[in-house]
Amino acid sequence: MTTSSGSTEANGLVRGIGLLQATALNMSNMVGIGPFITIPLILASMGGPQCMLGWVLGAGLALCDGLVWSELAAAMPGTGGTYLYLKEAFQRTRLGGILPFLFIWQFIFSGPLEIASGFIGFSQYVGYFWRGMGTGGGRLVSLGVGIVVIALLYRRITAVGRLTVVLWIGMLVTALWIIVSGLANFNSNVAFDFPRGAFTFSTGFVTGLGSAMLIAMYDYLGYYDVCYVGGEVRNPTRVIPRSIVYSVLAVAAIYSLTNLSLIGVVPWREALHSKFIASEFIEKLYGTRAAAVVTVLVLWTAFASVFALLLGYSRIPYAAAVNGHFFKIFARLHPTGKFPHVSLLVMGLLSIVASLWTLDAVINALITSRILIQFIGQIAALDYIRRHRLDIQRPFRMWLYPIPSVVALVGWTYIFVTSGWIYAGFGLLTLLLGVMVYILRFK
Repeated sequence: MTTSSGSTEANGLVRGIGLLQATALNMSNMVGIGPFITIPLILASMGGPQCMLGWVLGAGLALCDGLVWSELAAAMPGTGGTYLYLKEAFQRTRLGGILPFLFIWQFIFSGPLEIASGFIGFSQYVGYFWRGMGTGGGRLVSLGVGIVVIALLYRRITAVGRLTVVLWIGMLVTALWIIVSGLANFNSNVAFDFPRGAFTFSTGFVTGLGSAMLIAMYDYLGYYDVCYVGGEVRNPTRVIPRSIVYSVLAVAAIYSLTNLSLIGVVPWREALHSKFIASEFIEKLYGTRAAAVVTVLVLWTAFASVFALLLGYSRIPYAAAVNGHFFKIFARLHPTGKFPHVSLLVMGLLSIVASLWTLDAVINALITSRILIQFIGQIAALDYIRRHRLDIQRPFRMWLYPIPSVVALVGWTYIFVTSGWIYAGFGLLTLLLGVMVYILRFK
């Protein structure tokens, strides 16, 4: 296996993604439409600007969990992300069969939901121009965006890498405009207008903070997106860990400044009911023309996010199929472009269908269905490799091990437990159904 520019992996994939493209891919996925549509949700979770505590704790969790991803990805720099790590770590045990299967199983639920959240957010901001859009119009917008994203990704990875950087630049311009405008007009009395008892410790505070962290982690999701296309990354043992750490640190700074800027101009009680908070923020400062421009930039940012998501997630069923753990048709590569076109088309279409759900239901369901097998499963996999798989080389090692792993485990468990019985039950139900299907398939 070589790692030179444009080289071809043994499985036919081309290693054409460098550090800049990898960081752009992660950051485009992380920022995306998230902070521009979830501010009303996260404010409602704790009933005021104290929800910023959820952003801060979420950043710490993302960094600690990012170190788990970094060590696993550097040790196993192939395509498929979590699927590959679980399969390789536990291949000498019985878990080596069921855990990779369960990951693909839950991914069939959670992957399209995450991409669909970007489609929903895109359609919400289109509503700034199309005020009478309605539910049917929003679904038509999601359908159109989904088709365009699939068409743009239906090409060779080197062209996709260049397009990722272009979309990333648009995302940075949007965030920078909002941050600079907000800081120039920042009103601390508006930003820190805490309601009475905002920080009083109680059951409501604990569950509210868990909900705020869940929403924050939805917005931070994507710091590991490059791991899914690890088989198409140049010098992956160096590029992947650096791109993850750079992405988390940069986006944490962007989120903190962006959210402070928004709630420092738009009172949080107004923001609670906004469908396009960024547009109303600019309109309040500069008028409707400027608001129209920023709305276009937010749409650009949302598009960059779903583009990055579908690029990474379309590689997961492909990797499983190549290894015989999923339907063989998903292992097909485009004859000239050398990309998994069948997996791309299926995941894209499922995402369009998933966009029929409401935004809050999509966010809660995708997080809770992913925590047990993917995030907690990976922490267990890393611990197992360090203890029992000394044959696996680890060119990157987590700093201060095992502290980041413990923090990540506690954080994900806390979010799952405080998500509510409906969504925690959804996560457990999908897991149990997956176990049953695996047993029947094995027999």
